[in-house]
Amino acid sequence: QVQLVESGGGLVQAGGSLRLSCVASGRTFRGYTVGWFRQAPGKEREFVAGITWSGVGAAQTTYTDPVKGRFTVSRDNAFTTLYLQMNSLKPEDTAVYYCAARYGSWPLFQPPMVMNYWGQGTQVTVSS
Repeated sequence: QVQLVESGGGLVQAGGSLRLSCVASGRTFRGYTVGWFRQAPGKEREFVAGITWSGVGAAQTTYTDPVKGRFTVSRDNAFTTLYLQMNSLKPEDTAVYYCAARYGSWPLFQPPMVMNYWGQGTQVTVSS
């Protein structure tokens, strides 16, 4: 079983940047599909970006359309930390951001609850 802990959230002005981190414990991400989701007040949890497990040395990344070109998802070579670099942030990016994982290859990331393991979330607030 893998435990996930996010960090890096905060308050930033529109146009600014943040880098979220998600550290795995108990097990590494090796063999897991991992991703970032977010949930704004009054809205459903939605997929943001993820990496589908495709074997060691391979990484298929996927992004939701609103963040393409602004966000970048990556992981370290030790398969212990997942990152989300967020640039050109907009007020509509305000949400609690969650890291999630599921063993195996799950390229669709839908519905969100197909992911078996979740972190506690980190708040991102973008002011206008």
